[in-house]
This record gives sequence, C-alpha cells and structure tokens, in this order.
Amino acid sequence: MFKVGIISDTHNYCDPRIPNLFAGVDHILHGGDIGMPAIILALEQIAPVTAVSGNTDDPGFRYPQTAVVELAGRKFLAHHIVNPHALTDSLQARIARERPDVVVFGHTHKPFSEIIGRTRFFNPGYAGKSRFGLERSVAILHCGEKAIRAEYLPL
Repeated sequence: MFKVGIISDTHNYCDPRIPNLFAGVDHILHGGDIGMPAIILALEQIAPVTAVSGNTDDPGFRYPQTAVVELAGRKFLAHHIVNPHALTDSLQARIARERPDVVVFGHTHKPFSEIIGRTRFFNPGYAGKSRFGLERSVAILHCGEKAIRAEYLPL
C-alpha cells in the first residue's frame, strides 16, 4: 500500500502533529498557500514533497502553479484554486491532456472528495493556524492496486 500525505493551506505554519500524522507516508503533496520555504523543508524531513503555489504565496519563492507527479502507478495533478464543477478553460485543458487519477487542491479550507468522470478531486482541508472557526485537517490517500481510499486526519 502506497500512502500519500495530502496537505494544503499551511499559511506558514507547520503544525507539530504533522510528523506523527504523516509517519510512514511515501510522498507528500502540498496544495498551495505554503508560506516560507521552511515549511517544505520541514515536510521533506518526513517524505519527498511535491508542492504548488497558492494565491497568498510570494512569487519570489518560485513555487510552480501546477505540478504533475506519478506515484504508485497513478498520476496526481496539484493546483491551488480548483472548482471541480466549474473548471477554468486552462485547467480543464491541462486535466484533459494529463489525464490525472487525482487532482489535489486547496484554497477553500474545506475537505472535498468527489470522483467526476474518471478523476478524483481532493482537498484535504487546511492545516494552518485556526481561522474562520473551520475544522483543520490533513489527509492520507491509501493507494492500493485497485482503489484509492481517503482518510482525513483532524488537527
């Protein structure tokens, strides 16, 4: 079983519980609004990281807008602002071209998991400091041979 840690919207805060929650993951995907590069460095102490820029990230850090990575024979596309039911033309074209199994995103600060067509759209919620009275969470995608199972982990 290949495990992918999914995190988003850290907003320059790495919760001290994350290393324990992500213990044993094989890779981490960050859906944007990272904050300082030290957040990525902290996550890299747990597992390799693929991360994308969010709308609050400093362009000087040069985080990519979109990233595609293959893990455990599946393709993951990460992009910060995604409305699964109303994709922008450019994102719709990229998804059609890449044909990802999973699109990881953030921005809304709300967990979301829905399969549309053949693609799972997945938002882990947000991992930054408590804001707006919303529940904070990260997630793990358990990638088996036949299916992907999502597990949300509250912070």
